[in-house]
Amino acid sequence: MEIVATQRIPDAEGGRRLPDAMLVELRQLLGTRLALGLAEREQHGRGESYHATRAPDAVCYAESTEEVSAILRLCSAHGVPVVPFGAGTSLEGHVAALRGGVCVDLSRMTRVIAVRAEDLDATVQAGVTRVQLNEELRATGLFFPIDPGGESTLGGMAATRASGTNAVRYGTMRENVLSMTVVTADGEIIRTGSRARKSSAGYDLTRLFVGSEGTLGIITELTVRLYGIPETVSAAVVPFETVEAAVASVVSVIQCGIPVARVELMDTRTVQATNRYCGLSYRETPTLFFEFHGSPGTVAEQIAMTKELTADHGALDFESASDPDTRATLWRARHAVHYAVQAMRPSAKVWSTDVCVPISNLTRCIAETQADIASASFFVAIVGHVGDGNFHLGLVIDPSVPAELEEADGINDRLIRRAIGMDGTCTGEHGIGSGKIKFMELEHGRAVRVMQAVKAALDPANILNPGKVLPAA
Repeated sequence: MEIVATQRIPDAEGGRRLPDAMLVELRQLLGTRLALGLAEREQHGRGESYHATRAPDAVCYAESTEEVSAILRLCSAHGVPVVPFGAGTSLEGHVAALRGGVCVDLSRMTRVIAVRAEDLDATVQAGVTRVQLNEELRATGLFFPIDPGGESTLGGMAATRASGTNAVRYGTMRENVLSMTVVTADGEIIRTGSRARKSSAGYDLTRLFVGSEGTLGIITELTVRLYGIPETVSAAVVPFETVEAAVASVVSVIQCGIPVARVELMDTRTVQATNRYCGLSYRETPTLFFEFHGSPGTVAEQIAMTKELTADHGALDFESASDPDTRATLWRARHAVHYAVQAMRPSAKVWSTDVCVPISNLTRCIAETQADIASASFFVAIVGHVGDGNFHLGLVIDPSVPAELEEADGINDRLIRRAIGMDGTCTGEHGIGSGKIKFMELEHGRAVRVMQAVKAALDPANILNPGKVLPAA
């Protein structure tokens, strides 16, 4: 006990050292699951993008909703900031402890609480990953489709309203979370809804907390939708001469109502990086990767229609594959894109940004973006979940070089203003974090005041992930 009372930890920039009395209570609650070492704190103060590390003053490894509640009650009583942490895969500075405080790590909350195959839903703790849940579901003939890539936790995916490669058919976390258990700023435990597939009873708190990025409460459990594993799954690799032709073909596929499960775009640079990183040999030209789900007959029909439409837009080839190994290789390569792009300049960091626009504006938005990045002084890749109008830039920069930061910031700024000007959004799935706060008023106008009022009502002391999502009121 005495080691807690006497141990001094450095102030976080803009923050403060935690009160000794609070540390004593945290140690009594968590024992060795309270971490104060610098290396562990720094690990919890960064995601996977260029944002600088901002370490919390302590890391609390929670294992239950009740422990999260107790931690938040202590933080509330002492006015200490709280930053939730899942797998640390965020890209917009979500987990940086901008004002110091306590990081609540939920990665040990890995229990699959219930699988109800007859109702097509499952309840899990927030630290369960998509891969873990699908392993648990293997014998049921069901799966959870939301696939943002990486080993993201479901709690983190809900907090950032994640989506990923399957969203064009199965939707995003917004559509696939039925209810959640959430701990509020003062430590109260609430449930946001029931397992009913629809309800008109009161405000939709589930949708309020999905995408709130830990600023309104900490998600500790969630109930998600499940789907039957398709009878037939087939993939296709379709190269084009230009990005514009590839994107135009996707627009035609979507507008014709072909229910593709996935459709991903890689530009030439992304294919080059992926070939090098994964040891593959795809043609190094703008390429679409499709996946089709359904019965043998419907999948064959989807493939035939897609092949015809892509040919109309100048596809150079259409190579389809139904065997699991080929499909697994394809999607492993797609999920490795972030690391493949970074490997093109190993000493650098990836400034990863994304936007989403109405599908009819996608071709123009990507074409204008291509023209904008053509003269960039560093490697820039375009990749996207183009079936729902969402695409990403990976700008491989050295954050220690001010000129590169300024250039990347200009590209990012123009990209976002271009997308919002086309009635799109500044982020389709990465979230706001601290990185995109400056665009919230541009996109939402006076609606930001309503969001600030909600934040003030649920977190009046502003202890929940402060400095994220919303500009200062």
